[in-house]
Amino acid sequence: MQAEHMELPKRIRRKHIGRKRVSTRIIQLISYNLPVITSTANNFHGITFTEFLPDPKIEWRNPIREKLERIDMLDRRTQIEIPEFYVGSVVAVTSSDPHSAGKVSRFLGICILREKCGLRARFILRNVIDKQGLEISYDMYDPTIQKIEVLRLEKRLDDRLFYLRDALPEYSTFDTNMEPEIREEGAAVPVNDIKVRLRPRPWLEKWERQNLRGISNIDEYLTDKRRRTAKDHEKPWEKYDLMKQYRSTIPEEHQKEIYSEVYSHIHQTDLERQKNKRKRSFVNPTKLA
Repeated sequence: MQAEHMELPKRIRRKHIGRKRVSTRIIQLISYNLPVITSTANNFHGITFTEFLPDPKIEWRNPIREKLERIDMLDRRTQIEIPEFYVGSVVAVTSSDPHSAGKVSRFLGICILREKCGLRARFILRNVIDKQGLEISYDMYDPTIQKIEVLRLEKRLDDRLFYLRDALPEYSTFDTNMEPEIREEGAAVPVNDIKVRLRPRPWLEKWERQNLRGISNIDEYLTDKRRRTAKDHEKPWEKYDLMKQYRSTIPEEHQKEIYSEVYSHIHQTDLERQKNKRKRSFVNPTKLA
């Protein structure tokens, strides 16, 4: 954003610091020149493709590699339908498995993590089967994946659900023969505000330090010492840290450029896929003798 496109106040107050006169106009110009940034969980035309955005770390950026990866990702999407889902959605993945009887395995569970970008994008599914917690990590664009089904599309209060490992098993138990829930086309993705109950300590992580909203009974198992320690580790100033926000996001103009390229290709692929489905559903009538 350029300074000449902004309206600065006509009267600029000056502050005296010792013998030096510091103009507040300089401070205003600096704040006005900050680039417009948005969250990486951007929504373009109602569809979320977070993995197409590059990594915000400058030292890991490579425009040529990012372009080639997006081409490979779009080619993969022409071979398999990758539906929209979020952390908290119930997803089933069918993949090739040379060690199974039918050379194919299917796992159903709740998505507890989505992370990384490009061809390294991955997600983790969790389910409790026979009183044993199971988790499988899948690469989003793994060529061995044959089908991804979203049985329940919803979001949760937190971006990571690792605390389900220390929660009661009923929060991670799903029927492997679960039927997909019918959802109206174009409806907003619901947010499940359920709060889980943790089992007594010991825990895998120090959940009291992570400012989680999806846990209801975390205070029941904390001692006074752990409460003081959690208070000492709080960082309330981070939400005002503009540089941290800038380094952890992608500028809006780059997002629009990437999403415009991605959406045009995916929209065309979806139209062709819907046309093929209609062709398969139509059956020529047979003549009766």
